[in-house]
Amino acid sequence: MIQELRALEDKYRQVLQSLSNSAASGNPQKIRDLAKERAELEPVVRKFEDYKKVRQGIEDARHLLADPELRKMAESEIEVLGRREKTLEAELRTMLLPKDPYDEKNVILEIRAGAGGDEASLFAQDLLRMYSRFAEHRGWTFEIMDTSLSPIGGIKEAVANIRGKGVWSRMKYESGVHRVQRVPKTEASGRIHTSTATVAVLPEADEIDIKIDPKDLRIEAFGSSGPGGQNVNRNYTAIRVTHKPSGLVVSCQDEKSQHRNKEKALRVLRSRLMDRAEKEQNAEIAQNRRAQVGTGERSEKIRTYNFPQSRVTDHRLNMSFHNMEALLDGELDELVENLIRHSQAQALGEPAPDAGRAKDVEL
Repeated sequence: MIQELRALEDKYRQVLQSLSNSAASGNPQKIRDLAKERAELEPVVRKFEDYKKVRQGIEDARHLLADPELRKMAESEIEVLGRREKTLEAELRTMLLPKDPYDEKNVILEIRAGAGGDEASLFAQDLLRMYSRFAEHRGWTFEIMDTSLSPIGGIKEAVANIRGKGVWSRMKYESGVHRVQRVPKTEASGRIHTSTATVAVLPEADEIDIKIDPKDLRIEAFGSSGPGGQNVNRNYTAIRVTHKPSGLVVSCQDEKSQHRNKEKALRVLRSRLMDRAEKEQNAEIAQNRRAQVGTGERSEKIRTYNFPQSRVTDHRLNMSFHNMEALLDGELDELVENLIRHSQAQALGEPAPDAGRAKDVEL
């Protein structure tokens, strides 16, 4: 680890020198690239400097152990600095983990009602609102791309675009089957029902990420459903895009113009195509896009929302979070932070925090 940190330190000095030279030459693009690289290296270099100071402090204190008058003070100093050294070492190991190249990307969010009929569609609607509120708390932009409503006002399927700083880095942990346990409003006997919704989070692909040949597309206009009645249907503003080579179909009808709906549909299509390409390249992650969210069966779950006990349990963490109302209102940061730490521990080959036992967390 020390060798790798020293190499990064050398690289940081080189970047600073190059940045100084580029500023003198007046190359704006080069300056931007170097400034970005400096921003990525600087936190690690600063942390390594702290680590070296602590190591030097321990070494200096050890020299004082031979002095009877200073021995007790030196032992105390070594103990304190030793704890700090371990903390910094753990932080540096985490900082040296390979960066997810998609962490700063925007995302395409897809939510679909799973097992449970009408109640599943109402739960899917709750999840859509939860992520919308989470985006609002984080200062992100949340844009509905397409929705398909159930007869009782829930959501059969919804597609949204979330844009902002570090969206993928926090939203990527939401993919999977979400399970709800509650008494439906239509249940006269008060019996608790279990329903599911599937969530897929895809990094949004830019045009430079995925090139689509217009010849491979079949674009159709059709009448929108939902508010607007006959006037909307006459206008045929909804767009359906079919990617012939892959068979992927994307519909968008939330805008009043064909052009905007087509633009949105192509954004979703690019992200789905990139997601498919990534998974084909890495069969260990998934064989196809369905592997991300499973089949929607009740047994395949990453999280359970238990309304009678106001408890949300994340099964990857083996942790339960109380105050479910706040979580469903988008206050997900505490839960996500735990998922990030869990993911980092796995990457480092360390035991997951609180592995093997349930833990309740009061929010």
